[in-house]
Amino acid sequence: MKKQWTIIFFLILTSVSLLLHLPHFKKDLISIHVWRQTQTQSNIDNFYEEDFNIFNPRKNERADGDGIFRMEFPLMQWMVAGLYKVFGPSILLTRIFMFITGLLAILGMYFLLKAIFKRELAGIIGAWALCFSPSFYYYTINPLPDNFALAVSIWGAFFVFKWIQNTKLVNFIIGSFLLSIAALCKLPFILYWVIIPVYILNSIFRKEKKFKNFVPEILISLLFLLLPAIWYTQVISGWEGNGIVTGMLDNTKSWSDIFDYLQHNLISVLPELLINYAALPFFILGIVKIFKNKTYKNNHFLIYAMWGIAILAYFFFEINMIAKIHDYYLFPFYPLIMILIVFGALWMINNKTKAYKYIAITLLLTLPLTAYIRMHVRWNEDDPGFNKDLLIYKNELREAVPDNSLCIVGNDISHHIFFYYIHKKGWCFEEEQISPEQIKQMINNGAEYLYTDSELILNEQSFYNLFENKVGQYGSIYVWKLKKQSI
Repeated sequence: MKKQWTIIFFLILTSVSLLLHLPHFKKDLISIHVWRQTQTQSNIDNFYEEDFNIFNPRKNERADGDGIFRMEFPLMQWMVAGLYKVFGPSILLTRIFMFITGLLAILGMYFLLKAIFKRELAGIIGAWALCFSPSFYYYTINPLPDNFALAVSIWGAFFVFKWIQNTKLVNFIIGSFLLSIAALCKLPFILYWVIIPVYILNSIFRKEKKFKNFVPEILISLLFLLLPAIWYTQVISGWEGNGIVTGMLDNTKSWSDIFDYLQHNLISVLPELLINYAALPFFILGIVKIFKNKTYKNNHFLIYAMWGIAILAYFFFEINMIAKIHDYYLFPFYPLIMILIVFGALWMINNKTKAYKYIAITLLLTLPLTAYIRMHVRWNEDDPGFNKDLLIYKNELREAVPDNSLCIVGNDISHHIFFYYIHKKGWCFEEEQISPEQIKQMINNGAEYLYTDSELILNEQSFYNLFENKVGQYGSIYVWKLKKQSI
């Protein structure tokens, strides 16, 4: 009977999530972090259209080069492109893949928390809370490698904790392999590996086991760690100007800005976007109960503490890059956040005072509503987060010139959105940072057309000498055929 109720629960969870997301499945990429979404989707499109080699992810801003640009290992993008090979390209298919990925993350959270708390209800509460965490809820159908890495890392953590509980080597092999894949697909998830050495060292220190008992696991860990180590040592050198690598070591922000970022993430991003205001009482209560019940004396508490410290160290190291907007950079926090939410929710539900139980149930049932209220505005096509004419005239802009034409585009501070919507490759400029001399050089390197909404270009006669003719005007966006230059 318990199994049947769990199945019913997941059917309800899936149905509610699907119902809330359904109006947005056919929408194109818009809203918060659409620059990262279009970058990811362009990787997918280029795998499908140009080169299916997983080691050759390509970007659209490539000038007259091949566009190969390696960052995270593009397993997710490559898998979606593989589906395109079978079913044909479609943003709907991308969103369906991401939705299924989200469901797998939720299911993994259920098993992880059930293993940690050894209670079915803990898994159910954690799965429900994750599903309707506002940030997770928003990104569930958006193309981001972070979604995929989160799902894989949750399952990896689950199998590692199963190994801790039953010492079966097969669980460790599966868990460490999945953690390796998660780190490959998004480097910050390598922090989940801290679980393994902390458990091993703690067991040896407590004289529960000897070092020789862990030799197979240590060798397997090192073997699987080679995968992300080899990939990132090869590709990081090509990340010129990427502040993610240097973090606070190359900080250019003032300390007042850094403090502002910290304050914003603490009082807004954490409770509002990662936790959900309806789950915040559980989270706070979970922290209180850890100290009141002296849970920190538990043998395994050190694992969670060091896991949390490692992720916090990452957060502080990258705070200048996370700033106030990159909430998806905080995905590695999700398991620990859910552990605290479950801890607090279980205390309320198990309390002898029935009022606490009713309050807890009410708060849990409120989670989908509060997630929806916070996030539904993000799918507003009238406010897509970029020049709306790109969305309105997408088909016309794509058909204006041949797809294989090299183009200059701008203004586009993201360097991804414009290219994605016009489906072209070439050069990009931002914030009116373009000159006739630069365009001449681009023409000499193969640029054939200009797509622009730049006021500078439209108002400066010196640019018009570079145009052969106007191909068309689509709202605020002009398309010009460029005149070949004499060298």
